[in-house]
Amino acid sequence: MKMDTARLTGLIQAARGERPADLCIKGCRLVNVFSGMIETADLAIHDGFIVGWGDGYQSRETLRADGMYVCPGFIDGHIHIESTLLSPAIFCASVMPWGTCAVVADPHEIANVLGLNGIRYFLECARNLPLDMFFNLPSCVPASGLETSGANLKAVDLQSLLPNDKIPGLAEVMNFPGVIQADPEVTDKLLLFQEMVIDGHCPTLSGRDLNAYIAAGIGSDHECTSLEEASEKLARGMTVMIREGSQSKDLRKLIGIVNDSTWPRCMFVSDDLHPDDLIDKGHMNAIVNAAMNLGMDPVRAITLASRTPADYFHLRRRGALGPGFFADFSISPTLNPWNPVRVFNSGIEIAREGELLTDIIGRPMPPLPGSPMNIGTISAQQLSVPAKSGKLRVIGILEATLFTRKLLMDPKIENGCVVCDPERDLLKAAVYNRYVPGRAPAVGFVHGLGLKKGAIATSVAHDSHNVIAAGVSDSDIVAAVCALRQTGGGMAAALDGQVEILPLPIAGLMSLLPASDVSDRLKVLKLRVKDWGAKLDNPFMALSFLSLPVIPELKLTDLGLVEVSSFSHVSLFSKEE
Repeated sequence: MKMDTARLTGLIQAARGERPADLCIKGCRLVNVFSGMIETADLAIHDGFIVGWGDGYQSRETLRADGMYVCPGFIDGHIHIESTLLSPAIFCASVMPWGTCAVVADPHEIANVLGLNGIRYFLECARNLPLDMFFNLPSCVPASGLETSGANLKAVDLQSLLPNDKIPGLAEVMNFPGVIQADPEVTDKLLLFQEMVIDGHCPTLSGRDLNAYIAAGIGSDHECTSLEEASEKLARGMTVMIREGSQSKDLRKLIGIVNDSTWPRCMFVSDDLHPDDLIDKGHMNAIVNAAMNLGMDPVRAITLASRTPADYFHLRRRGALGPGFFADFSISPTLNPWNPVRVFNSGIEIAREGELLTDIIGRPMPPLPGSPMNIGTISAQQLSVPAKSGKLRVIGILEATLFTRKLLMDPKIENGCVVCDPERDLLKAAVYNRYVPGRAPAVGFVHGLGLKKGAIATSVAHDSHNVIAAGVSDSDIVAAVCALRQTGGGMAAALDGQVEILPLPIAGLMSLLPASDVSDRLKVLKLRVKDWGAKLDNPFMALSFLSLPVIPELKLTDLGLVEVSSFSHVSLFSKEE
Protein backbone atom coordinates (compact mmCIF):
# COMPACT_ATOMS: atom_id res chain seq x y z
CA MET A 1 0.00 0.00 0.00
CA LYS A 2 1.82 3.08 -1.29
CA MET A 3 1.91 6.30 0.69
CA ASP A 4 1.68 9.79 -0.84
CA THR A 5 1.73 13.25 0.74
CA ALA A 6 -2.04 13.57 1.11
CA ARG A 7 -2.40 10.15 2.65
CA LEU A 8 0.51 10.62 5.04
CA THR A 9 -0.84 14.00 6.12
CA GLY A 10 -4.24 12.47 6.77
CA LEU A 11 -2.76 9.74 8.93
CA ILE A 12 -0.75 12.20 10.98
CA GLN A 13 -3.78 14.43 11.54
CA ALA A 14 -5.99 11.47 12.51
CA ALA A 15 -3.32 10.16 14.89
CA ARG A 16 -3.17 13.56 16.63
CA GLY A 17 -6.95 13.78 16.82
CA GLU A 18 -7.04 16.81 14.50
CA ARG A 19 -9.50 15.03 12.18
CA PRO A 20 -11.93 12.16 12.79
CA ALA A 21 -10.60 8.68 12.15
CA ASP A 22 -12.54 6.35 9.89
CA LEU A 23 -13.25 3.82 12.66
CA CYS A 24 -12.80 3.65 16.41
CA ILE A 25 -13.16 0.41 18.34
CA LYS A 26 -14.25 1.51 21.78
CA GLY A 27 -13.30 -0.27 24.98
CA CYS A 28 -11.29 -3.12 23.53
CA ARG A 29 -8.63 -5.14 25.27
CA LEU A 30 -5.68 -4.71 22.98
CA VAL A 31 -3.05 -7.46 22.75
CA ASN A 32 0.17 -5.45 22.73
CA VAL A 33 2.92 -7.62 21.21
CA PHE A 34 5.49 -4.88 21.94
CA SER A 35 4.94 -4.66 25.69
CA GLY A 36 3.65 -8.17 26.20
CA MET A 37 0.66 -6.70 28.01
CA ILE A 38 -3.09 -6.37 27.56
CA GLU A 39 -4.09 -2.70 27.23
CA THR A 40 -7.69 -1.49 27.62
CA ALA A 41 -8.16 1.40 25.20
CA ASP A 42 -9.95 2.77 22.13
CA LEU A 43 -8.32 1.71 18.86
CA ALA A 44 -8.40 4.29 16.06
CA ILE A 45 -8.17 3.30 12.38
CA HIS A 46 -7.84 5.59 9.37
CA ASP A 47 -7.34 4.93 5.67
CA GLY A 48 -6.44 1.28 6.22
CA PHE A 49 -3.91 1.95 9.00
CA ILE A 50 -3.95 2.00 12.77
CA VAL A 51 -3.27 5.57 13.81
CA GLY A 52 -3.22 5.09 17.57
CA TRP A 53 -4.94 3.93 20.69
CA GLY A 54 -5.97 5.75 23.83
CA ASP A 55 -8.96 7.77 25.01
CA GLY A 56 -10.98 10.43 23.24
CA TYR A 57 -10.57 9.53 19.56
CA GLN A 58 -13.40 10.76 17.36
CA SER A 59 -14.43 8.77 14.32
CA ARG A 60 -16.97 8.53 11.51
CA GLU A 61 -17.87 5.02 12.59
CA THR A 62 -17.77 3.45 16.04
CA LEU A 63 -17.63 -0.20 17.04
CA ARG A 64 -18.18 -1.04 20.69
CA ALA A 65 -15.99 -3.94 21.73
CA ASP A 66 -17.51 -4.25 25.22
CA GLY A 67 -14.29 -5.70 26.63
CA MET A 68 -13.54 -8.09 23.79
CA TYR A 69 -9.92 -8.69 22.79
CA VAL A 70 -8.20 -7.40 19.64
CA CYS A 71 -4.98 -8.94 18.33
CA PRO A 72 -2.85 -8.42 15.21
CA GLY A 73 -3.70 -10.36 12.08
CA PHE A 74 -2.04 -13.74 12.11
CA ILE A 75 0.84 -14.47 9.73
CA ASP A 76 1.77 -17.98 8.64
CA GLY A 77 5.51 -17.81 7.98
CA HIS A 78 5.74 -21.06 6.05
CA ILE A 79 2.94 -22.81 4.19
CA HIS A 80 2.45 -24.67 0.95
CA ILE A 81 -0.96 -23.55 -0.32
CA GLU A 82 -1.01 -26.57 -2.59
CA SER A 83 -1.10 -28.90 0.44
CA THR A 84 -4.50 -27.53 1.41
CA LEU A 85 -5.74 -28.91 -1.95
CA LEU A 86 -7.52 -25.57 -2.44
CA SER A 87 -7.20 -23.00 -5.19
CA PRO A 88 -5.62 -19.71 -4.03
CA ALA A 89 -8.97 -17.93 -3.92
CA ILE A 90 -10.66 -20.68 -1.91
CA PHE A 91 -7.63 -20.91 0.38
CA CYS A 92 -7.97 -17.18 1.04
CA ALA A 93 -11.68 -17.59 1.78
CA SER A 94 -10.88 -20.44 4.19
CA VAL A 95 -8.14 -18.86 6.34
CA MET A 96 -9.26 -15.26 6.71
CA PRO A 97 -12.29 -16.04 8.92
CA TRP A 98 -9.80 -17.64 11.35
CA GLY A 99 -7.92 -14.33 11.70
CA THR A 100 -5.11 -14.95 9.21
CA CYS A 101 -4.26 -11.79 7.30
CA ALA A 102 -0.97 -12.75 5.62
CA VAL A 103 0.97 -15.83 4.60
CA VAL A 104 4.49 -16.44 3.34
CA ALA A 105 3.95 -19.32 0.96
CA ASP A 106 6.44 -21.53 -0.81
CA PRO A 107 5.07 -22.41 -4.29
CA HIS A 108 7.52 -25.28 -4.39
CA GLU A 109 4.90 -27.88 -5.25
CA ILE A 110 3.37 -26.20 -8.29
CA ALA A 111 6.84 -25.11 -9.44
CA ASN A 112 8.00 -28.73 -9.49
CA VAL A 113 5.08 -29.52 -11.78
CA LEU A 114 4.87 -26.41 -13.98
CA GLY A 115 8.05 -24.40 -13.36
CA LEU A 116 7.90 -20.62 -13.67
CA ASN A 117 4.37 -20.79 -15.09
CA GLY A 118 3.17 -22.27 -11.79
CA ILE A 119 4.79 -19.49 -9.75
CA ARG A 120 3.39 -16.82 -12.06
CA TYR A 121 -0.08 -18.36 -11.66
CA PHE A 122 0.12 -17.89 -7.89
CA LEU A 123 1.47 -14.34 -8.18
CA GLU A 124 -1.37 -13.40 -10.52
CA CYS A 125 -3.99 -14.97 -8.25
CA ALA A 126 -2.66 -12.97 -5.28
CA ARG A 127 -3.18 -9.65 -7.08
CA ASN A 128 -6.96 -9.72 -6.60
CA LEU A 129 -7.28 -11.29 -3.15
CA PRO A 130 -7.54 -9.48 0.21
CA LEU A 131 -5.22 -11.97 1.93
CA ASP A 132 -1.66 -10.65 1.78
CA MET A 133 0.15 -13.48 -0.01
CA PHE A 134 3.94 -13.36 -0.13
CA PHE A 135 5.95 -16.00 -1.96
CA ASN A 136 9.47 -17.14 -1.25
CA LEU A 137 10.83 -18.51 -4.51
CA PRO A 138 11.47 -22.27 -4.47
CA SER A 139 15.13 -23.16 -4.13
CA CYS A 140 14.96 -26.82 -5.11
CA VAL A 141 13.19 -27.57 -8.37
CA PRO A 142 13.80 -30.46 -8.50
CA ALA A 143 14.43 -31.07 -4.82
CA SER A 144 17.32 -33.37 -5.66
CA GLY A 145 18.82 -35.44 -8.43
CA LEU A 146 17.18 -38.50 -6.92
CA GLU A 147 13.84 -37.88 -8.64
CA THR A 148 12.33 -36.48 -11.83
CA SER A 149 10.19 -33.34 -11.70
CA GLY A 150 8.32 -31.37 -14.32
CA ALA A 151 10.79 -28.46 -14.28
CA ASN A 152 14.35 -27.48 -13.48
CA LEU A 153 14.74 -23.93 -12.15
CA LYS A 154 18.20 -22.41 -11.95
CA ALA A 155 19.23 -19.09 -10.43
CA VAL A 156 18.79 -17.28 -13.75
CA ASP A 157 15.18 -18.52 -13.93
CA LEU A 158 14.39 -17.21 -10.46
CA GLN A 159 16.08 -13.91 -11.27
CA SER A 160 13.50 -13.35 -14.02
CA LEU A 161 10.85 -12.91 -11.30
CA LEU A 162 12.79 -10.25 -9.37
CA PRO A 163 12.35 -7.64 -8.05
CA ASN A 164 8.82 -8.10 -6.75
CA ASP A 165 7.45 -6.72 -3.47
CA LYS A 166 5.54 -9.97 -3.00
CA ILE A 167 8.79 -11.98 -2.96
CA PRO A 168 10.74 -11.55 0.32
CA GLY A 169 13.34 -14.21 -0.41
CA LEU A 170 14.32 -17.78 -1.17
CA ALA A 171 12.28 -20.69 0.16
CA GLU A 172 13.46 -23.71 2.13
CA VAL A 173 16.88 -24.82 0.91
CA MET A 174 16.31 -28.56 1.14
CA ASN A 175 19.46 -29.57 -0.68
CA PHE A 176 21.64 -29.22 2.42
CA PRO A 177 24.30 -31.57 1.00
CA GLY A 178 24.56 -29.20 -1.98
CA VAL A 179 25.03 -26.26 0.40
CA ILE A 180 27.74 -27.77 2.55
CA GLN A 181 29.55 -29.11 -0.53
CA ALA A 182 29.31 -25.67 -2.22
CA ASP A 183 27.54 -27.07 -5.29
CA PRO A 184 27.68 -24.29 -7.94
CA GLU A 185 23.98 -24.48 -8.79
CA VAL A 186 23.08 -24.09 -5.12
CA THR A 187 25.57 -21.30 -4.42
CA ASP A 188 24.30 -19.38 -7.47
CA LYS A 189 20.87 -19.19 -5.82
CA LEU A 190 22.29 -18.31 -2.42
CA LEU A 191 24.27 -15.45 -3.93
CA LEU A 192 21.22 -14.19 -5.85
CA PHE A 193 19.27 -13.87 -2.59
CA GLN A 194 22.10 -12.91 -0.26
CA GLU A 195 20.48 -9.56 0.60
CA MET A 196 17.06 -11.15 1.10
CA VAL A 197 15.58 -13.75 3.44
CA ILE A 198 16.74 -17.33 2.87
CA ASP A 199 14.76 -20.09 4.58
CA GLY A 200 16.30 -23.39 5.56
CA HIS A 201 15.35 -27.05 5.65
CA CYS A 202 18.04 -29.15 7.33
CA PRO A 203 16.66 -31.97 9.48
CA THR A 204 19.16 -33.38 12.02
CA LEU A 205 22.05 -31.26 10.63
CA SER A 206 24.53 -30.54 13.40
CA GLY A 207 28.08 -29.50 14.25
CA ARG A 208 30.38 -28.18 11.55
CA ASP A 209 27.96 -29.09 8.77
CA LEU A 210 25.33 -26.92 10.46
CA ASN A 211 27.89 -24.13 10.81
CA ALA A 212 28.59 -24.31 7.08
CA TYR A 213 24.90 -24.30 6.26
CA ILE A 214 24.21 -21.19 8.35
CA ALA A 215 27.38 -19.47 7.12
CA ALA A 216 25.93 -19.68 3.62
CA GLY A 217 23.32 -17.11 4.68
CA ILE A 218 20.42 -19.39 5.59
CA GLY A 219 18.39 -17.98 8.46
CA SER A 220 15.68 -20.41 9.55
CA ASP A 221 14.63 -24.02 9.88
CA HIS A 222 11.22 -25.65 10.28
CA GLU A 223 12.42 -29.26 10.47
CA CYS A 224 13.47 -29.42 14.15
CA THR A 225 11.90 -32.36 15.96
CA SER A 226 13.73 -32.26 19.31
CA LEU A 227 14.69 -29.66 21.90
CA GLU A 228 18.35 -30.49 21.42
CA GLU A 229 18.23 -29.87 17.68
CA ALA A 230 16.24 -26.65 18.03
CA SER A 231 18.51 -25.37 20.81
CA GLU A 232 21.64 -25.90 18.75
CA LYS A 233 20.17 -24.03 15.81
CA LEU A 234 18.93 -21.17 17.98
CA ALA A 235 22.34 -20.90 19.63
CA ARG A 236 23.91 -20.44 16.20
CA GLY A 237 21.54 -17.63 15.26
CA MET A 238 18.82 -19.40 13.30
CA THR A 239 15.14 -18.62 13.60
CA VAL A 240 13.20 -21.75 14.52
CA MET A 241 9.81 -22.21 12.89
CA ILE A 242 7.72 -24.40 15.19
CA ARG A 243 5.55 -26.46 12.88
CA GLU A 244 2.10 -27.78 13.67
CA GLY A 245 0.44 -29.10 10.52
CA SER A 246 -1.73 -32.02 9.51
CA GLN A 247 1.10 -34.54 9.27
CA SER A 248 4.06 -33.13 11.19
CA LYS A 249 3.19 -31.95 14.70
CA ASP A 250 6.19 -30.52 16.53
CA LEU A 251 4.65 -28.00 18.93
CA ARG A 252 4.52 -30.23 22.00
CA LYS A 253 8.13 -31.34 21.45
CA LEU A 254 9.50 -27.84 20.84
CA ILE A 255 7.46 -25.49 23.01
CA GLY A 256 10.15 -25.68 25.72
CA ILE A 257 12.65 -23.79 23.55
CA VAL A 258 10.60 -20.58 23.78
CA ASN A 259 11.75 -18.39 26.67
CA ASP A 260 12.46 -14.75 27.47
CA SER A 261 15.68 -14.85 25.45
CA THR A 262 14.69 -16.95 22.43
CA TRP A 263 11.13 -15.89 21.61
CA PRO A 264 12.11 -13.17 19.08
CA ARG A 265 13.63 -15.95 16.93
CA CYS A 266 10.72 -18.38 17.19
CA MET A 267 7.49 -18.46 15.20
CA PHE A 268 4.57 -20.77 14.53
CA VAL A 269 4.00 -22.18 11.04
CA SER A 270 1.67 -24.78 9.56
CA ASP A 271 3.74 -25.92 6.54
CA ASP A 272 1.29 -28.56 5.23
CA LEU A 273 -2.38 -28.41 6.21
CA HIS A 274 -5.20 -30.51 4.82
CA PRO A 275 -8.60 -28.89 4.13
CA ASP A 276 -10.55 -30.90 6.71
CA ASP A 277 -8.20 -29.73 9.47
CA LEU A 278 -8.38 -26.17 8.16
CA ILE A 279 -12.17 -26.14 8.21
CA ASP A 280 -12.74 -28.11 11.41
CA LYS A 281 -9.86 -26.88 13.59
CA GLY A 282 -8.70 -23.55 12.16
CA HIS A 283 -5.42 -22.14 10.93
CA MET A 284 -2.91 -20.07 12.95
CA ASN A 285 -5.50 -19.52 15.67
CA ALA A 286 -5.51 -23.29 16.24
CA ILE A 287 -1.74 -23.32 16.76
CA VAL A 288 -1.95 -20.32 19.10
CA ASN A 289 -4.69 -22.03 21.11
CA ALA A 290 -2.71 -25.27 21.27
CA ALA A 291 0.33 -23.36 22.57
CA MET A 292 -1.77 -21.65 25.24
CA ASN A 293 -3.20 -25.02 26.27
CA LEU A 294 0.36 -26.27 26.71
CA GLY A 295 1.04 -23.42 29.12
CA MET A 296 2.45 -20.63 26.94
CA ASP A 297 1.56 -17.09 27.93
CA PRO A 298 -1.32 -15.97 25.65
CA VAL A 299 0.30 -12.73 24.51
CA ARG A 300 3.52 -14.55 23.68
CA ALA A 301 1.64 -17.23 21.76
CA ILE A 302 -0.07 -14.53 19.68
CA THR A 303 3.27 -12.79 19.19
CA LEU A 304 4.77 -15.93 17.64
CA ALA A 305 1.97 -15.90 15.07
CA SER A 306 2.19 -12.19 14.26
CA ARG A 307 5.14 -10.03 15.24
CA THR A 308 8.00 -12.54 14.96
CA PRO A 309 7.18 -13.68 11.40
CA ALA A 310 6.67 -10.06 10.35
CA ASP A 311 10.06 -9.12 11.79
CA TYR A 312 11.88 -12.10 10.28
CA PHE A 313 10.50 -11.55 6.77
CA HIS A 314 10.82 -7.74 6.97
CA LEU A 315 7.09 -7.29 6.38
CA ARG A 316 6.91 -3.62 7.20
CA ARG A 317 3.86 -2.26 9.01
CA ARG A 318 2.58 -5.77 9.77
CA GLY A 319 2.39 -8.03 12.79
CA ALA A 320 1.38 -5.59 15.52
CA LEU A 321 -1.26 -3.13 16.66
CA GLY A 322 0.67 0.13 16.65
CA PRO A 323 0.56 3.55 15.00
CA GLY A 324 1.35 3.29 11.30
CA PHE A 325 0.72 -0.47 11.09
CA PHE A 326 -1.80 -1.92 8.66
CA ALA A 327 -5.18 -2.31 10.30
CA ASP A 328 -5.14 -6.11 10.07
CA PHE A 329 -6.64 -7.67 13.19
CA SER A 330 -9.25 -9.98 14.61
CA ILE A 331 -11.60 -9.64 17.57
CA SER A 332 -12.30 -12.45 20.04
CA PRO A 333 -14.58 -12.55 23.08
CA THR A 334 -11.89 -14.50 24.96
CA LEU A 335 -8.12 -14.41 25.09
CA ASN A 336 -7.82 -18.17 25.59
CA PRO A 337 -9.05 -19.66 23.38
CA TRP A 338 -8.69 -17.14 20.59
CA ASN A 339 -11.98 -17.39 18.71
CA PRO A 340 -12.18 -14.74 15.96
CA VAL A 341 -15.69 -13.37 15.61
CA ARG A 342 -14.73 -10.38 13.45
CA VAL A 343 -11.73 -10.06 11.14
CA PHE A 344 -10.44 -6.85 9.54
CA ASN A 345 -8.02 -6.42 6.66
CA SER A 346 -6.61 -2.93 6.02
CA GLY A 347 -9.39 -1.51 8.19
CA ILE A 348 -12.21 -3.23 6.31
CA GLU A 349 -14.22 -5.98 7.96
CA ILE A 350 -13.65 -9.08 5.86
CA ALA A 351 -15.29 -11.80 7.97
CA ARG A 352 -17.79 -12.09 10.80
CA GLU A 353 -18.74 -15.16 12.84
CA GLY A 354 -16.80 -17.40 10.48
CA GLU A 355 -18.44 -16.07 7.32
CA LEU A 356 -16.86 -13.92 4.64
CA LEU A 357 -18.43 -10.53 3.99
CA THR A 358 -17.02 -10.21 0.47
CA ASP A 359 -17.15 -12.31 -2.68
CA ILE A 360 -13.63 -13.64 -3.04
CA ILE A 361 -14.54 -16.60 -5.22
CA GLY A 362 -16.06 -14.39 -7.91
CA ARG A 363 -12.99 -12.19 -8.35
CA PRO A 364 -11.10 -12.37 -11.66
CA MET A 365 -8.44 -15.08 -11.66
CA PRO A 366 -5.85 -16.04 -14.27
CA PRO A 367 -6.51 -19.00 -16.61
CA LEU A 368 -6.09 -22.39 -14.97
CA PRO A 369 -2.75 -24.07 -15.56
CA GLY A 370 -2.61 -27.60 -16.92
CA SER A 371 -1.69 -30.85 -15.22
CA PRO A 372 0.90 -33.07 -16.94
CA MET A 373 -0.11 -36.73 -16.81
CA ASN A 374 2.18 -38.44 -19.32
CA ILE A 375 1.99 -41.91 -17.84
CA GLY A 376 2.13 -44.56 -20.54
CA THR A 377 1.30 -48.21 -20.00
CA ILE A 378 -0.09 -49.08 -16.56
CA SER A 379 -0.18 -52.80 -15.84
CA ALA A 380 0.09 -55.21 -12.94
CA GLN A 381 3.08 -56.86 -14.61
CA GLN A 382 5.11 -53.66 -14.10
CA LEU A 383 4.73 -54.11 -10.34
CA SER A 384 6.26 -57.58 -10.23
CA VAL A 385 9.36 -57.83 -7.98
CA PRO A 386 11.54 -60.90 -8.63
CA ALA A 387 12.92 -62.31 -5.39
CA LYS A 388 16.64 -62.00 -4.59
CA SER A 389 18.75 -63.03 -1.64
CA GLY A 390 18.82 -60.91 1.48
CA LYS A 391 16.38 -58.93 3.58
CA LEU A 392 13.87 -56.54 2.07
CA ARG A 393 14.46 -52.82 2.64
CA VAL A 394 11.08 -51.46 3.76
CA ILE A 395 9.92 -47.86 4.37
CA GLY A 396 8.56 -47.64 7.91
CA ILE A 397 5.89 -44.95 8.24
CA LEU A 398 5.81 -42.97 11.49
CA GLU A 399 2.68 -41.13 12.68
CA ALA A 400 2.74 -37.32 12.97
CA THR A 401 6.13 -36.84 11.30
CA LEU A 402 7.71 -36.69 7.85
CA PHE A 403 10.51 -39.01 8.97
CA THR A 404 10.44 -42.69 8.11
CA ARG A 405 12.40 -45.69 9.41
CA LYS A 406 14.56 -48.02 7.38
CA LEU A 407 13.30 -51.51 8.15
CA LEU A 408 14.80 -54.85 7.13
CA MET A 409 12.11 -57.53 6.79
CA ASP A 410 11.91 -61.05 5.46
CA PRO A 411 10.11 -60.99 2.10
CA LYS A 412 7.04 -63.08 1.41
CA ILE A 413 7.71 -64.96 -1.83
CA GLU A 414 5.21 -66.58 -4.16
CA ASN A 415 6.12 -68.02 -7.56
CA GLY A 416 9.57 -66.47 -7.35
CA CYS A 417 8.30 -62.93 -6.70
CA VAL A 418 7.98 -60.79 -3.57
CA VAL A 419 4.32 -60.16 -2.71
CA CYS A 420 2.43 -58.15 -0.12
CA ASP A 421 1.89 -59.58 3.33
CA PRO A 422 -0.95 -57.61 4.94
CA GLU A 423 -0.79 -59.80 8.07
CA ARG A 424 2.60 -58.18 8.76
CA ASP A 425 1.50 -54.81 7.32
CA LEU A 426 3.98 -55.27 4.46
CA LEU A 427 2.47 -53.54 1.44
CA LYS A 428 3.69 -52.65 -2.02
CA ALA A 429 4.34 -49.05 -3.08
CA ALA A 430 4.96 -47.63 -6.57
CA VAL A 431 5.90 -44.24 -8.01
CA TYR A 432 4.90 -43.43 -11.60
CA ASN A 433 6.70 -40.63 -13.44
CA ARG A 434 4.10 -38.33 -14.99
CA TYR A 435 6.41 -36.09 -16.99
CA VAL A 436 8.47 -38.45 -19.18
CA PRO A 437 6.39 -40.84 -21.31
CA GLY A 438 7.22 -44.53 -21.28
CA ARG A 439 8.86 -44.79 -17.85
CA ALA A 440 8.16 -47.94 -15.84
CA PRO A 441 7.18 -47.34 -12.20
CA ALA A 442 9.65 -47.66 -9.35
CA VAL A 443 8.48 -50.30 -6.88
CA GLY A 444 9.18 -50.65 -3.16
CA PHE A 445 7.57 -51.82 0.06
CA VAL A 446 6.07 -49.99 3.01
CA HIS A 447 5.13 -50.80 6.61
CA GLY A 448 2.79 -48.78 8.84
CA LEU A 449 -0.05 -47.99 6.43
CA GLY A 450 -2.16 -50.80 7.86
CA LEU A 451 -4.34 -51.62 4.85
CA LYS A 452 -5.81 -55.11 4.86
CA LYS A 453 -7.29 -54.66 1.38
CA GLY A 454 -7.45 -52.16 -1.47
CA ALA A 455 -5.01 -49.45 -2.52
CA ILE A 456 -4.62 -45.68 -2.41
CA ALA A 457 -2.89 -43.30 -4.83
CA THR A 458 -2.20 -39.58 -5.13
CA SER A 459 -0.56 -37.11 -7.50
CA VAL A 460 0.35 -35.01 -4.45
CA ALA A 461 3.71 -36.69 -3.95
CA HIS A 462 6.44 -34.49 -2.55
CA ASP A 463 8.42 -33.00 -4.00
CA SER A 464 8.27 -33.76 -7.70
CA HIS A 465 4.61 -34.75 -7.54
CA ASN A 466 4.72 -37.84 -9.60
CA VAL A 467 1.95 -40.35 -8.84
CA ILE A 468 2.54 -42.53 -5.79
CA ALA A 469 0.40 -45.50 -4.82
CA ALA A 470 0.42 -48.16 -2.12
CA GLY A 471 -1.78 -51.12 -1.42
CA VAL A 472 -2.39 -54.80 -0.89
CA SER A 473 -3.02 -55.91 -4.48
CA ASP A 474 -1.33 -54.97 -7.73
CA SER A 475 -4.69 -54.79 -9.53
CA ASP A 476 -6.04 -52.21 -7.07
CA ILE A 477 -2.86 -50.12 -7.36
CA VAL A 478 -3.27 -50.15 -11.15
CA ALA A 479 -6.96 -49.17 -10.90
CA ALA A 480 -6.20 -46.21 -8.62
CA VAL A 481 -3.37 -44.92 -10.83
CA CYS A 482 -5.44 -45.30 -14.01
CA ALA A 483 -8.20 -43.19 -12.42
CA LEU A 484 -5.73 -40.40 -11.61
CA ARG A 485 -4.31 -40.44 -15.12
CA GLN A 486 -7.82 -40.00 -16.51
CA THR A 487 -8.74 -37.07 -14.25
CA GLY A 488 -5.41 -35.21 -14.48
CA GLY A 489 -4.51 -35.97 -10.88
CA GLY A 490 -6.03 -36.20 -7.44
CA MET A 491 -6.46 -38.72 -4.65
CA ALA A 492 -7.97 -42.15 -5.20
CA ALA A 493 -8.91 -45.28 -3.28
CA ALA A 494 -9.55 -48.53 -5.18
CA LEU A 495 -10.93 -51.93 -4.21
CA ASP A 496 -11.96 -54.71 -6.58
CA GLY A 497 -12.30 -52.38 -9.56
CA GLN A 498 -14.33 -49.71 -7.72
CA VAL A 499 -12.56 -46.35 -7.38
CA GLU A 500 -13.42 -43.34 -5.21
CA ILE A 501 -11.61 -40.19 -6.31
CA LEU A 502 -11.06 -36.56 -5.31
CA PRO A 503 -10.02 -34.81 -8.56
CA LEU A 504 -7.29 -32.16 -8.33
CA PRO A 505 -7.19 -30.62 -11.81
CA ILE A 506 -4.94 -27.64 -10.97
CA ALA A 507 -1.49 -29.16 -11.64
CA GLY A 508 -2.71 -32.39 -10.04
CA LEU A 509 -2.44 -30.57 -6.69
CA MET A 510 -5.51 -28.40 -6.12
CA SER A 511 -9.26 -28.55 -6.54
CA LEU A 512 -11.70 -26.07 -8.04
CA LEU A 513 -14.37 -27.05 -5.51
CA PRO A 514 -15.34 -25.04 -2.40
CA ALA A 515 -13.36 -25.94 0.70
CA SER A 516 -16.31 -27.71 2.35
CA ASP A 517 -16.75 -29.97 -0.68
CA VAL A 518 -13.04 -30.79 -0.83
CA SER A 519 -13.06 -31.52 2.90
CA ASP A 520 -16.16 -33.72 2.65
CA ARG A 521 -14.76 -35.75 -0.24
CA LEU A 522 -11.44 -36.17 1.52
CA LYS A 523 -13.25 -37.37 4.64
CA VAL A 524 -15.13 -39.94 2.55
CA LEU A 525 -11.82 -41.22 1.20
CA LYS A 526 -10.29 -41.39 4.68
CA LEU A 527 -13.27 -43.26 6.11
CA ARG A 528 -13.20 -45.75 3.26
CA VAL A 529 -9.50 -46.38 3.74
CA LYS A 530 -9.98 -46.65 7.50
CA ASP A 531 -12.58 -49.37 6.88
CA TRP A 532 -9.90 -51.21 4.91
CA GLY A 533 -7.61 -51.13 7.95
CA ALA A 534 -5.60 -47.90 7.59
CA LYS A 535 -3.97 -46.95 10.91
CA LEU A 536 -3.04 -43.34 10.20
CA ASP A 537 -5.08 -40.20 10.78
CA ASN A 538 -3.91 -38.79 7.44
CA PRO A 539 -3.02 -41.75 5.20
CA PHE A 540 -3.00 -39.69 2.01
CA MET A 541 -0.69 -37.06 3.46
CA ALA A 542 1.59 -39.77 4.87
CA LEU A 543 1.65 -41.39 1.42
CA SER A 544 2.47 -38.05 -0.21
CA PHE A 545 5.69 -37.73 1.84
CA LEU A 546 6.99 -41.25 1.17
CA SER A 547 8.59 -39.92 -2.02
CA LEU A 548 10.38 -36.96 -0.36
CA PRO A 549 14.09 -37.86 -0.60
CA VAL A 550 15.40 -35.07 1.62
CA ILE A 551 13.79 -36.29 4.88
CA PRO A 552 15.35 -39.39 6.52
CA GLU A 553 15.52 -42.33 6.48
CA LEU A 554 14.17 -44.27 3.50
CA LYS A 555 12.02 -42.94 0.64
CA LEU A 556 10.82 -44.02 -2.82
CA THR A 557 11.01 -41.79 -5.92
CA ASP A 558 10.32 -42.48 -9.59
CA LEU A 559 14.01 -43.42 -9.90
CA GLY A 560 13.99 -45.98 -7.10
CA LEU A 561 14.54 -46.49 -3.38
CA VAL A 562 16.51 -43.70 -1.65
CA GLU A 563 18.60 -43.95 1.50
CA VAL A 564 18.64 -40.35 2.69
CA SER A 565 21.70 -40.68 4.94
CA SER A 566 23.87 -41.38 1.91
CA PHE A 567 21.70 -39.32 -0.46
CA SER A 568 21.78 -42.22 -2.93
CA HIS A 569 19.65 -44.94 -4.47
CA VAL A 570 19.85 -48.40 -2.94
CA SER A 571 18.61 -51.86 -3.87
CA LEU A 572 15.37 -53.30 -2.52
CA PHE A 573 17.38 -56.16 -1.09
CA SER A 574 20.01 -55.88 1.62
CA LYS A 575 22.47 -58.30 3.16
CA GLU A 576 22.50 -56.23 6.37
CA GLU A 577 21.35 -57.98 9.52
